[in-house]
Amino acid sequence: MKYRILVVEDNPLNLELLCAWLETEGYEVLSAADLKSAFASLQNMKPHAVLLDIQLGDDDGLSLAAWIREQPDLCHIPVIAVTAHALVGEREQILQSGCTAFIPKPVNFNLLQEHLDRWLTRSEMPPSAD
Repeated sequence: MKYRILVVEDNPLNLELLCAWLETEGYEVLSAADLKSAFASLQNMKPHAVLLDIQLGDDDGLSLAAWIREQPDLCHIPVIAVTAHALVGEREQILQSGCTAFIPKPVNFNLLQEHLDRWLTRSEMPPSAD
């Protein structure tokens, strides 16, 4: 049984690192380097969770989190912000925008695993059979 994780990250190195770690941990990984690709991924194959970079070039990742919360068939998906924006005021804005949790960069993979364990067990969608 695998959980499907969508990683939305515009930095190729960060994207590769996150995807490689997730695959090593046994997750099925989808990736998107921009908002357009992320919207397409969410409409084509629903993930069990989203790891979301907040600053995607000129785009604001928080708009994706807010959009997910407005979609009846997606609103239950945990959205974990993975961001360099970790000041107290920014944390509040991130959580108010629709993110379930956040992890500061550089990524602490133990903390990431804790969040995935916590939020995926609460997911309304069961893991896929393969």
